[in-house]
Amino acid sequence: MAEDTHMLAVRARINELAAKAKTPAGLTAEEEAERIDLRAEFLENFRAAFRSQVEMLQVFDKDGKEVTPEKVKKFQRENGIRED
Repeated sequence: MAEDTHMLAVRARINELAAKAKTPAGLTAEEEAERIDLRAEFLENFRAAFRSQVEMLQVFDKDGKEVTPEKVKKFQRENGIRED
């Protein structure tokens, strides 16, 4: 939960800096560096969360038969997520 709160704060700060960048004053060099760092942190977190979702994925066809890609199944087996 704390991580979610942190990432919400990161996103809010990114949005603040984006809004300020659009003003005539623009961003200071420090703010620009902060924005770059925050964007990198946000993207790293987003990619990790997305990867986790894909790795836990199970796909079923309309008849209820599992059709999860073999590459995902293999990863799941190797990491103790799947037994079959």
